Amino acid sequence: MTDVADDLTKAHVKGHMRGQHYVKPYERGGGQPLPPHHHPKLGDKGEKVLVKSPHHPSAESTWDNPDAVATFVPGGDVPRELNGVPIRRWRDAPVTAEGWEYCDGVNHDLAEPAFHVSPGKSVAAGVVVEEKDGRVWVIHPTNAFGGYRASFPKGGIEKGLSLQATACKETYEEAGLKVKITGFLMDVERTTSKARFYRAVRVGGDPSDCGWESEAVSLAPRSELYDLLNMHTDHPVAEAVGAGPAPKMH
Repeated sequence: MTDVADDLTKAHVKGHMRGQHYVKPYERGGGQPLPPHHHPKLGDKGEKVLVKSPHHPSAESTWDNPDAVATFVPGGDVPRELNGVPIRRWRDAPVTAEGWEYCDGVNHDLAEPAFHVSPGKSVAAGVVVEEKDGRVWVIHPTNAFGGYRASFPKGGIEKGLSLQATACKETYEEAGLKVKITGFLMDVERTTSKARFYRAVRVGGDPSDCGWESEAVSLAPRSELYDLLNMHTDHPVAEAVGAGPAPKMH
């Protein structure tokens, strides 16, 4: 019996492929969300992190289908490989600033524009991780932190780290992925912050190994990005990476 057939006895139906068509996840009448549980990874201070409304993983039929959203949860099932790249935990990931600065993901030959930031603004860096099948990776912040149901991996810069090193580090911590930066995408300036975004490809890692800051990680077609990214501040990044014109704000 297939993973989709297994779902016929459940209130929640996973995202899955029906023939050549992608069926988004949905709840049958009376469906109940998953009960709260603790994230398998501890918080920064060694504390347990409660996930209040956990995500459901998608069906296996979504994993290698470029038209489907494949969603992976911490400690859940993953394929052995995707698009010819193994899904394998990054067991020797850097643990120091110097290690991140000289990790394989930093592109020392990349010609990127200067980064100027006004005094008092915080600085962040992130990436859009692109797969060979045309999909891109997004994270689902734990308990929709900051109001984000989904976003691109990014985080504030730490002492001793460059923008590229920060982007690689945050992607590993939030998505469990080992990436290699391939190019400059854009800078996004807000009232109190400015972030640089890069393009990158996955060269290793495992989305089920994501840290406590993410309750799920999804691989999404560009056509689905605006449905997933609920914060308009992410829409210019999605548009820049080929998701089509950003929807107008209401």
